[in-house]
Amino acid sequence: MPRFLGRNALYEVTRDLTLAAQGKIKADTVIKGGLVVNVFTKEILPADVAIYKGRIVLVGNADHTIGPNTNIIDASGFYLTPGLLDGHMHVESSMVTVTQFARAALPCGTTTIFMDPHEIANVLGLRGVKLMVDEGKNLPLKVFATMPSCVPSAPGFEDAGAVITPREIAEAMKWDEIIGLGEMMNFPGVLAGDENVHEMLKITMQSGKIVTGHYSIPETEIGLQAYAASGVASCHEGTRKEDALARMRLGMYNKMREGSAWQDIKATIKSLTETFVDDRRALLVTDDTHPHTILTLGHMNHVVKRAIEEGMNPISAIRMATINTAECFRVSHEIGAIAPGRCADILFLRDLADFNPEIVMTDGEIVAREGKLTTELKAPNYPDWALNSVHLKYELSASDFEIKYGGPEKEVTVRVIQVVEARVNTFHRTAKLKVHDQRIEADPSQDLAKVAVVERHGGPGNMGIGFVGGFGLKRGAVASTVAHDSHNLLIMGTNDADMAFAGNVLHKCGGGMVAVCDGKVLALVELPIAGLMSDKPVEEVDAHVKALDEAWRKLGCTMVSPFMTMALLSLPVIPELRITNRGLVDTLNFKFVDLIV
Repeated sequence: MPRFLGRNALYEVTRDLTLAAQGKIKADTVIKGGLVVNVFTKEILPADVAIYKGRIVLVGNADHTIGPNTNIIDASGFYLTPGLLDGHMHVESSMVTVTQFARAALPCGTTTIFMDPHEIANVLGLRGVKLMVDEGKNLPLKVFATMPSCVPSAPGFEDAGAVITPREIAEAMKWDEIIGLGEMMNFPGVLAGDENVHEMLKITMQSGKIVTGHYSIPETEIGLQAYAASGVASCHEGTRKEDALARMRLGMYNKMREGSAWQDIKATIKSLTETFVDDRRALLVTDDTHPHTILTLGHMNHVVKRAIEEGMNPISAIRMATINTAECFRVSHEIGAIAPGRCADILFLRDLADFNPEIVMTDGEIVAREGKLTTELKAPNYPDWALNSVHLKYELSASDFEIKYGGPEKEVTVRVIQVVEARVNTFHRTAKLKVHDQRIEADPSQDLAKVAVVERHGGPGNMGIGFVGGFGLKRGAVASTVAHDSHNLLIMGTNDADMAFAGNVLHKCGGGMVAVCDGKVLALVELPIAGLMSDKPVEEVDAHVKALDEAWRKLGCTMVSPFMTMALLSLPVIPELRITNRGLVDTLNFKFVDLIV
């Protein structure tokens, strides 16, 4: 387990906290006049909150704890809730560093995150994980990590920049900041009894830490039960009411997500609002959040609001983003509640349903007011090896993207990855395309674009190529080094020349996302850290992303956050059809399939 949370380890200050609660040592801070949300009993109680050494010592009448040097905060008219905890998220998907993420998320009321840095692990391996973990150590945002378990996510189906084995898992479990094993996406390996996979589970549990899950198929009977029997404690992949109920009934923590590219709460929250099921096994999480979402809607406060909008009782929604999450990760004695001994991570709100914190406190110190951070965060320096991660074997040319067909037919049937906006899953469908000069081209009239994944980690340099529908591209091309989970170079376009040009642009700038047309860059988001993140403020990154969104629209796409949806095309662990640098993958049957039917 983590050695300690907060500015002072609980085991180091037990005597002081006990004396401060009795008034024998005077409190550093007393919050008076507020209405405290008790997440244990689901009550709202008028109470003072006394704080000493960054921890809560008393909730009630705190007059006896006030001394001449005690800072008194008037909370009249405010509800006081625990700081929000995000129980599953990827900082890399915000496109900014841990420090810049903290700067954006703290004013939203997020005071603790449990990140799974498997994006950077797929590019830079264990040292990439350590880079992010170390950056999170001295921030007012509490940063914990689950050690990535599936690097690559589907061995044999893709090539990543690193391979995580039980040896790396064992090393990471020694780190205080590693709180468990990252989402075990290789659920087929769990069910098949794969020795390597089960060794990772064993090492984690021997370390006294939890295993987090990723069971992405709709089956909820034998397979899900077997998955739970392996010791997996949670899952965020349920997208239906039935999925959520099945997980909670098995004693798993069901994580209901509301991110930028997919919004599952509307469906999954019905597992609670339409039943009498207890909410203690339900968590709210973001998973992946776009910069624009954070700046316009918020972070975990937005997820809480969405649950309330869908009929959830506000206090229950708050529980699902505080104490339930803390209990899931076995740190409820430290965070997740306004109660004695816990870190003084407290939000001040005027309205529980319209969850917008006016004041955010962590470890007894105010760090944000009215949506603005009030404390300075020191930006770290990043090593060269983290800034130079795009390694192609050769400069791309239009001919690399030609799909040749030597048969006599003038028309062929091809497999198509069909995307649906705001949905994680894709559909495996077919379409008929004409053959011109023994080549099969994209067909914007059918909303069919070419899609390619090029290995970019200095490995084999191979490429998978296919077709995708649903984006509405009519011209040009787009490319990204954000391509879950191996983060190879993902390129999509209507013509081969622009596809090659887009890929070469990202190669030269060290990674990011780009939209091009007729050999010209329309918009570019540079992400030089592992090809995934920028060290610029989230507002600056968002401005570039907005320009990119506008470029997408010029190319014909009307989808919201299209790059978030595009980035999942190469994720070979989610149904139904995906593409990696090795080819098209049928992810229901876990096998490669030919492009031409």
